[in-house]
Amino acid sequence: MSKIISTDEAPQAIGPYSQAVKSGGLLFLSGQIPLNKQGEMNDGDIEAKTRQVFKNIEAILAAENLSLSHVIKVNIYLVDIANFDTVNQVMSSLFTAPYPARALVQVSALPKASEVEVEIVAEAPESN
Repeated sequence: MSKIISTDEAPQAIGPYSQAVKSGGLLFLSGQIPLNKQGEMNDGDIEAKTRQVFKNIEAILAAENLSLSHVIKVNIYLVDIANFDTVNQVMSSLFTAPYPARALVQVSALPKASEVEVEIVAEAPESN
């Protein structure tokens, strides 16, 4: 049985989907773009936007008493692959070894003209 996860500490879904779904000991977070919790786009550089995305992810994880240390898979979508190094630097500042598995791909466009979107899967023990 799955459980829908939602928090006011991260932007609300902008479509027919949930912020996250917990099922079978895993937490699946929907893709996050650099919106603040009021739903306004972060207008900073790619580093600031990436940090906003991970702030949103951390807020959703916290709703289930989880942290980035529970993340086992990260999927990153960039409009410009030239931002690869910046995203790596942000991730290096947020994660410690052992690092989660990851895919990073360039895409032609993202919702709300975002430059970056990140989705994750985290371990979510049933006791949480």
